[in-house]
Amino acid sequence: MSDNENKEVVENGVHNYSTEESYVWPEDEKVKEKLEWFRDQKFALMMHWGPYSQIGVVESWALSDEDGDWSRTEIDWADGEEFKKQYFDLNKTFNPIRFVPKDWAKAAKEAGFKYFIFTTKHHDGFCMWDTAYTDYKITGKDCPFNTNKRADILKHLFNEMRNEGIGITAYFSKADWHCPDYWCTGYEKGDKTWRGPSYDIEKHPEKWESFEKYTHNQVKELADNYGPIDAFWFDAGWVCEKEGENIHLGNLMDEIRKSHPGVLSVDRTVGGKYENYVTPEQCVPDEPLNIPWESCITMGTSFSFKYEDKYKSDREIITLLTNIVAKGGNLALNVGPQPDGRIPEGALKAMKNIGKWLSKYGEAIYGTRVCAPYKKEDVCFTQKAKEKKVYAIKQYPDENMEVKRDIFIPYEGKVAKVKDLYSGNEVRFENVPGGLNVHVNEVEEAAIAQVFELSL
Repeated sequence: MSDNENKEVVENGVHNYSTEESYVWPEDEKVKEKLEWFRDQKFALMMHWGPYSQIGVVESWALSDEDGDWSRTEIDWADGEEFKKQYFDLNKTFNPIRFVPKDWAKAAKEAGFKYFIFTTKHHDGFCMWDTAYTDYKITGKDCPFNTNKRADILKHLFNEMRNEGIGITAYFSKADWHCPDYWCTGYEKGDKTWRGPSYDIEKHPEKWESFEKYTHNQVKELADNYGPIDAFWFDAGWVCEKEGENIHLGNLMDEIRKSHPGVLSVDRTVGGKYENYVTPEQCVPDEPLNIPWESCITMGTSFSFKYEDKYKSDREIITLLTNIVAKGGNLALNVGPQPDGRIPEGALKAMKNIGKWLSKYGEAIYGTRVCAPYKKEDVCFTQKAKEKKVYAIKQYPDENMEVKRDIFIPYEGKVAKVKDLYSGNEVRFENVPGGLNVHVNEVEEAAIAQVFELSL
């Protein structure tokens, strides 16, 4: 995983992730306490949503000429300048009148999600809350949704999620391609757009200071007016001191923690003391990470809403979740809402089935930590050390696989008894070389996994 140190922060819109070696454990007791909470949660609903959902394209990235080769596919955008204008004008038609936040929160609860990650602002700069610092927002006069009783989308979503006992993580892009103090005309870098600012920061420090103040004001506004927030998930990893775009995020988080103690800071890909957990994107590490981490992976093929997208099945997602949890991580499963304000039916169907599985087998997922041998022979292991319990999760990633009554569990620790979580009954087992042979009397037809509780 050390190879990540030599790669670009972002390649084709996908972020690499910081190494285990670069992780800095926090010293703040409240932050450490919140990190243990985070590591217990295991399963998050992530959502990328904004005006871009109307045209079913990747969020923000097509605005960057530097990234046009991969982000401007499927539509003839030969005139890049005209496209940018059309994209930035999408706020004038964004009107998700079928948005019912209570329904979203109930669906999230039913699916077994424990915390919620939402794009307050992506790189395009459009704000999904009633910010005082720009009119480019969901409540702005140019946005037809501004008269809706739920116009402050973020406020209503966060409140409804909290009402269901779901934690809150605020995604926030440190870059802002709509802000005139970040992207602007008349400077030495010209009209060609790239991920960074339109000007040389060293030559125009006053402009950068203005952008930094704007950024700090918005983050503090979210913390003070839209809390309690459990974590800030800062995207745009190139905006950092090492890349010459220092917004002094550490100073900002230190100030916020004075009035909001323990709130986590996730300064993605930057490393150091303000990246409290690392975030592999669209991938799972090959080996367990002995630090807090979370894989953000799409249910479909895109983070943003894509017309006629293909969604992963509940079997695929549960197999993915058990693989991640066995390596000590969390899964942030991304679902892109439709432009009319609804969660796509295909995603809802999978979410309901995932929730049914977790309602029966969730004790092997939530509140667990890594347990050697992690995964072996299609069996994942988790543990609750304080309760002296190990869980063995025998995966059936293919629905055509035969669900067995005699199962070999490659766990070599001393085991006092074995319970089958499907039946709820204690079952027979024998110690054999390399592990246990477990015998069950009844099996779940077409099981996604067989889950056993091993009491030590």
